[in-house]
Amino acid sequence: QVQLVESGGGLVQPGGSLRLSCAASGFTIKNYAMRWYRQVPGKQRELVAGIGSGPYGPDTVYADFVKGRFTISRDNDKNTVYLQMNSLKPEDTAIYYCIPTSWSANWGQGTQVTVSS
Repeated sequence: QVQLVESGGGLVQPGGSLRLSCAASGFTIKNYAMRWYRQVPGKQRELVAGIGSGPYGPDTVYADFVKGRFTISRDNDKNTVYLQMNSLKPEDTAIYYCIPTSWSANWGQGTQVTVSS
C-alpha cells in the first residue's frame, strides 16, 4: 500500500524557518520526480517546488513566490523528500503536500504551516 506522510509543519513567526519532510512507503521515490504543493482552504492547490530523479543530480523548479526562500531536496536512501522553508511570510500559511509528479491520487494528509506573529 502506497503512502505519503508529510510532517514538520507548525506555527512560526514571520521570518522564521521550518523543514518539512515527506516520508514515502509502499514505493521507491528514486524512480520518481517529486513535488510539493500547498493549499489554503477554499483555494486551489498550487505547486510550490519540484525535484527530478535524474542520475546526474536532480533538477529543481520553484514557484516564483518561493524562489530564494525555499529549497527542495531528496534522500532516496531514506525514501524521503524535504522542503526547507526560510524567511517565511504570513502568505505561506497553508497545508503542504508532497506527491510524485506523475500521480493524481494517493495524496497524503498534508502538514499545516501557519506563519503568524
